[in-house]
Amino acid sequence: MHINSIRIKAVDPQIKEFAEKLEYNPEAILEILVELHESRGVLQRNEIQQIASALEIPAEKVFGIASFYSMLQAPKEAARICDGPACWLKGAGQIDPSNAFLHVNGMDPAERLMQLERSSCLGLCDIAPAALAGETQLGPLEIKEKVVMPAPGAVGVPVYQQPLPNEQRVLLSDIQHIDPNDIDSALEYGAYRAFQNALSNSPEKVIAELEKSGLKGRGGAGFPVGRKWRLVAEMESDEKFIICNADESEPLTFKDRVLIDANPHKILEGMLLAGYAVGAKTGFIYLRGEYTRQGTRLENAIVQAKEKGLLGDEILGSGFSFNIYLHRGAGAYICGEETALIESLEGKRGEPRIRPPYPASYGYHGKPTVVNNVESFAYISEIIDKGGEWYCNIGLSALPGTKLYTLLGHVNRPGLFETHYGISLRQVIEDFGGGMQSGSEFNFALTGGAAGTIVSSDYLDVPIGSSPGISLGSGAILVCDQSISPVKLLRELMYFFEVESCGKCTPCRIGTRHARLLLDTVISGTQVKGVQEELVNLANLLKTSSFCGLGQFAAMPINSFIQNFQHVL
Repeated sequence: MHINSIRIKAVDPQIKEFAEKLEYNPEAILEILVELHESRGVLQRNEIQQIASALEIPAEKVFGIASFYSMLQAPKEAARICDGPACWLKGAGQIDPSNAFLHVNGMDPAERLMQLERSSCLGLCDIAPAALAGETQLGPLEIKEKVVMPAPGAVGVPVYQQPLPNEQRVLLSDIQHIDPNDIDSALEYGAYRAFQNALSNSPEKVIAELEKSGLKGRGGAGFPVGRKWRLVAEMESDEKFIICNADESEPLTFKDRVLIDANPHKILEGMLLAGYAVGAKTGFIYLRGEYTRQGTRLENAIVQAKEKGLLGDEILGSGFSFNIYLHRGAGAYICGEETALIESLEGKRGEPRIRPPYPASYGYHGKPTVVNNVESFAYISEIIDKGGEWYCNIGLSALPGTKLYTLLGHVNRPGLFETHYGISLRQVIEDFGGGMQSGSEFNFALTGGAAGTIVSSDYLDVPIGSSPGISLGSGAILVCDQSISPVKLLRELMYFFEVESCGKCTPCRIGTRHARLLLDTVISGTQVKGVQEELVNLANLLKTSSFCGLGQFAAMPINSFIQNFQHVL
């Protein structure tokens, strides 16, 4: 579709209303597109041109953004069915969206049968196979001929209020007592206590306590949080920013969703402490577009915190001012990469930047910016309240603290749990997963998420994350029995990366596709010489030549598969 830059004098009243509400800010393009999509169901070319006219920017820029995000491509009346590895394992791949419908009980009769569209991941892995119908998160689903519907007893996403016998809970310690929709409930169990105490101390003390703790970021890279905050604190700038990366798009991962649902004030408090420590006045939560329900919860928490005087100007009479704004994404895995997220927040396509410079020196609007994920921010108040030394004494491994793990696949008790670092795959399966399902034998596991490692039984007793051969990553683990082929799982992972590649660099755009096509030939039974060597070469190309982590880490499942399962090629 060709889009030109001709100005349209007569702007649609609704588009004008959206633009006025957002103060004609060009950075609000995505928000306007989402609102228009919600209102009208499908984005039309003339509407894109009118948005451009209203904001006085080129229409091709608006089209470039509209065509980038997957949630803007599907008709609003369609339901999105998950295509991720957990849902694939549960049979979602059998569904033909062009020849099936979703039946939703309780909806208006005219809307009960909804058209289906595929989605790379919905963050609903624990209710797989799952779908998103408007703002309703559905699963597990069952398939009956051409109709997909919630299985009997499906009650929505779990909240994990009750701890398992072997858990060591810190982040989830009080969630069975707290009403996440009521700030008074959170305050009763210590919410904002650490922040209020910090106001009577210096920002330096907050950073020093974090450095003492050695807390490492929980987004997968593991960069020390205290060091990142100090870098930003020491930068000279008229403005600084705090960003909470809640674009939890890594397949098999839903820990951030659980934290938001359990106690959103813990996340807001962590951001407040970050703002105070580094001298920032503004924070953003970049939330993945599929988490509509969680977005409502965060918005409610922000409003309640403002009403209590815990956000806004001159907080508690301290002279410190800080505001938090929620920004919703619209479906793009790449926006989990911090620089792509910042680009998206600035009203651009979510494509990664060259690094260096890093966000700590050149982030949002080119200003020093702290970017941490939900789990990292949730831990801050615990450390500031109880001390860095307390944190160092948690756990049994060289890396202190606890971690949220998500466990899926052929175990008796899939879901989420919290425990210390350094646990083995066997402990995960036996102590937290309740063992393998009846009739299932351990075949292999995917650890660390889609950008993780495919490991054999040789790794059952190796601490997860202690070796490059068994990745911790986001803490996601998929356990597969003898009915699942590691070749087929690797193919699904390559398909995910192929679909989610932003296309900016050739190694990722072409390499992931070529890897998927090679695996298709293997699965079809076609004899092709040199498949193993070509996969190794592709993995090396992805790792060394890709522009950002999406392509670089797509090499990990290939390399681990070759290391552990080359005999099946």
